[in-house]
Amino acid sequence: MKKQGAWIQRAAVFAIGAIGYYGVLRVHAAGQSLLALVLLALTTLALWTYASRRTHALRYLYPAIAGALVFVIFPMLYTMGLGLTNYSSRNLLDRERVRQDLLGESVAASGSAREFTLRRVDGALRLRLEAPAGGGPALQTPPLTLDGTAPQTLTLEGAPAAAAAGEALTMREVVARLPALRALHLRGRDGGNGDTPLSLLSLREFAALQPLYLAGAEGALVDRVTGTAYHPDDASGFYTSADGERLQPGYRVFVGLSHYAAIFGSPRFRAPFIGVFAWTVAFAALSVLFAAGLGLLLAVLLNWEELRFKGAYRLVLFLPYAVPGFISILVFKGLFNQNLGEINLILHGLFGIRPAWFSDPALARTMLLIVNTWLGFPYMMVLCTGLIQSIPADLYEASAVAGAGPWANFRSITMPLIVGPLKPILISTFAFNFNNFVLVSLLTGGRPDQVDAVLPAGTTDILVSYTWRIAFQDSGQQFGLAAAISTVIFALVAAITLVQLRYTKIAGDEPGR
Repeated sequence: MKKQGAWIQRAAVFAIGAIGYYGVLRVHAAGQSLLALVLLALTTLALWTYASRRTHALRYLYPAIAGALVFVIFPMLYTMGLGLTNYSSRNLLDRERVRQDLLGESVAASGSAREFTLRRVDGALRLRLEAPAGGGPALQTPPLTLDGTAPQTLTLEGAPAAAAAGEALTMREVVARLPALRALHLRGRDGGNGDTPLSLLSLREFAALQPLYLAGAEGALVDRVTGTAYHPDDASGFYTSADGERLQPGYRVFVGLSHYAAIFGSPRFRAPFIGVFAWTVAFAALSVLFAAGLGLLLAVLLNWEELRFKGAYRLVLFLPYAVPGFISILVFKGLFNQNLGEINLILHGLFGIRPAWFSDPALARTMLLIVNTWLGFPYMMVLCTGLIQSIPADLYEASAVAGAGPWANFRSITMPLIVGPLKPILISTFAFNFNNFVLVSLLTGGRPDQVDAVLPAGTTDILVSYTWRIAFQDSGQQFGLAAAISTVIFALVAAITLVQLRYTKIAGDEPGR
């Protein structure tokens, strides 16, 4: 029985390995080499973990390791890789694919364009080509069946006068049959183009189509209309002419550290980036300071023994944390509305002013800090309340005997005893606010914008929202540049995390802990 169980286990491991390696081959064949490499590592590690007799403990850790590889390490490496390329909305494809697409572009042969109408004659549809401008007869097709998209090659025949050609379909009816019209190839008397088939050129014309670009020497593409030669430029990722004109679309190329050089070296990129970075640090630090300060103050006040209904006060003050954050943000967005918001209505009634919260940079930043403090102080209050209640009451009794007042107790007893455990929490809160995309996106969207910035950058943007706008809202959608900025953000947050771990270790190594 034991041998039979071992054979079943080996067969299961072999089957899992076979499925895993087959998946690796399919992913690699689809062009996702990096993902295929990660899956190969996971499959190999799984086989070794569950087949070896020396990896009993690793069997329990493997799911976590696999999850870290797939959801942390792979996205991180993929983002770093994108940051070394010119990947953007104009440079999505590889060079060979772009070359094929450009060679597939077509242009109408000179003098071959002929206007058409789709007509209903004796219950059947016919395509009528009007006489060309240079003279010649009108032509028409045999009865058509325009209910599919399969290619059809038809021979044109002479057409009667327009008055006897039947009823013309409306443009709306023609548009409804466009897929079938694109599949038509018309041969015959085509206005001097021999047997070249006529294909749909526009909503009103058929023409003899010919390739716009011809393959030239050394991989060049030659425009058959102008004769201009476009050579592949691997520095920019575009087919470029001698005078610098580029063909669209471009292709992906490796650009190395050029994005990082632009971020830190080019004045037009460096100035907005440094401004956004400085505000990100200030926003995260001030958010922690205000939320922690207000939370600590309320925790101290609610710990006053003579205060009645402390439980009710704690419940009410904790409610902002219980409400979903995005709901609170949208409510505040309405409250701060310049014309209809309740905050400006109160300020106008009391002082006769209506601050422009969303258009003035300083006020917009102030509004962000106010809202973020409102969202963050309940957590800090609960945390500080627990830390204060863990302080031995004997210390306060001894302080009262010595004649110390509340401020002296806070300065000499409360603050020194809670600041140690509070440091790692403050650091992690700083890291969270460093990437607080939801607040900025929902409340201000990063605006008001910096009018002199090359890339979309707002005065309330933090690094993560700045990256989002570059990647998904800029007209160029510069994914490579956004990936480089994301890598910089990752390095900064990783450094903050290391500092947090260091403080956590120090707090754990303190005597008496």
